[in-house]
Amino acid sequence: MPYGDLLYLLDDDPEQSIPLPTPDEQKAMSAEEVPETLPILALRNTVLYPGVVLPITIGRDASLKLVRDAFAGDRLIGVVAQRDSEVENPTPDDLYRVGTVASILKLIKMPDGSKSIVIQGRRRFEIEEYIQTEPYFVAKVRPLDDSIEGVDEVELQARVRSIKELAVQIVNLSPNLPSEAAYAIQNIESPSFLIYFIASNLPIDVAAKQELLEARSILEQADLLMQHLSRELQVLQLSQEIRSRVKSDVDRQQREYLLRQQLKAIQEELGEADEMAEIEELRKRAEEKPLPEHARKAVLKEIERLSRMNPASPDYAVTRNYIDWILELPWLEYSEDHLDLQEAQRILDEDHYGWSRSRSGSWSTWPCSSSRAT
Repeated sequence: MPYGDLLYLLDDDPEQSIPLPTPDEQKAMSAEEVPETLPILALRNTVLYPGVVLPITIGRDASLKLVRDAFAGDRLIGVVAQRDSEVENPTPDDLYRVGTVASILKLIKMPDGSKSIVIQGRRRFEIEEYIQTEPYFVAKVRPLDDSIEGVDEVELQARVRSIKELAVQIVNLSPNLPSEAAYAIQNIESPSFLIYFIASNLPIDVAAKQELLEARSILEQADLLMQHLSRELQVLQLSQEIRSRVKSDVDRQQREYLLRQQLKAIQEELGEADEMAEIEELRKRAEEKPLPEHARKAVLKEIERLSRMNPASPDYAVTRNYIDWILELPWLEYSEDHLDLQEAQRILDEDHYGWSRSRSGSWSTWPCSSSRAT
């Protein structure tokens, strides 16, 4: 959920919006009494944290009955995450043991007939045992300590400052987050709500979010959050670097295309279009002809030189002939050898009688040299 949505979930009217809790309000939440038993609502793909406001679409019949009963009563429910979001009808073993007490702020009937609720987390709890499974889960719970009393103030403030700096950098780099999110983060005064607020919106999996919820101290929660923020920041920085590199390559290709189009127009204006067509034909021949790699590099280099020459220059014809000569050579083409000495003698006698043998039948020397050929 985008950060900005958390500030105005209930209504477009700012007077009905959910403000960011102050440290005193967060402290009051952590001291609230928790009923001994709570109806348990299972969540898919997310974890609810204390102080965080969350809209939920109700799909299961059991969940819908649970919400109706709770909304008609004290509006308090226990919210826990599923271990596997693909499980349609979870059992107690499919749910985590640590969850969050939540109050139902609003029950909304959607146009398609489904129901949605807006809930706000209050404080953490741990399930001791399930005492009811039908028509919905009810469990005996015990509250977990959310107090920050006794925590080293300097260590906590150092972590809070680091978390805010990392979170603001992420907001500035992320194309999907509104800039108002950075302002909201800077204005959060409660350290615990800051951790929960950012963790709720961080794109990490449910297991990682649950690990942070189950951490026993706020310093441990802050350290876990900073690890996830640092990893997310590295991903965003690398993504931005890749986007910049791709954009640079695209810009360079577009620039080259425009320059080539302009060059083509200039050449047509100067009457050099035919020469460029010949250059392209030579380049095509060089690409298609089977050549050794060193020969291909050489001929492409000469073609490139030719493209920059004035057709009226004397060197133009020399270079053109050289290119044609290279392309006409039978590179990588071999004839079949016939190593038949008798056939060679017959042909030699036929064409040059008397050169191949002397009258005595022995080999004679060539008339042009008395030395033996090497």
